[in-house]
Amino acid sequence: MTVSYALLGLLEEADRHGYDLKQSYDKRFGGVRPLRFGQVYRTLAQLQRDGLVEIVGVEAGAGPDRKRYAITSEGATDLEQWLAEPEAPQPHLQAVLFTKVVLALLSGRPAHAFLDAQRDLHLSAMRELTAARRGSSLQDSLRADYQLFHIEADLRWIDHAAGRLEALSQEIRADEIREL
Repeated sequence: MTVSYALLGLLEEADRHGYDLKQSYDKRFGGVRPLRFGQVYRTLAQLQRDGLVEIVGVEAGAGPDRKRYAITSEGATDLEQWLAEPEAPQPHLQAVLFTKVVLALLSGRPAHAFLDAQRDLHLSAMRELTAARRGSSLQDSLRADYQLFHIEADLRWIDHAAGRLEALSQEIRADEIREL
């Protein structure tokens, strides 16, 4: 699901070909696991089927025709809703949180508001888990501890990221200028 929204966010910046989307995704979010071309085109086909992107041009190339995709108003609305919705705390959530922060900064949306909402949801989940641990079995208590430790790590990252939003925003703007 995150890949779909990442592609929508990248299309919100500018209309792009699938190849360009893959390159931008890999640069910003790929890290050690870049997207496969098949996943890009499969995701674009699903987004088009759902009315979230549209083909705005076709160019002849050495191989198959190159389609240029654009986000639709429905796609922009869906992306806006996804970015505004905090994610339920869970292990290995950092990639989604990072993607949302970068996309918010790319689009000029308030990343700090997303981080604040995310922090509030994490703190609420911690209170619920802490209350549930009281009087629970050792097995249930350890399961809750596991979740609590992951939530604590996410909270540390949220605070760390919030303190570095301005620097990250400047870096992203500089990258955009270099890409032009």
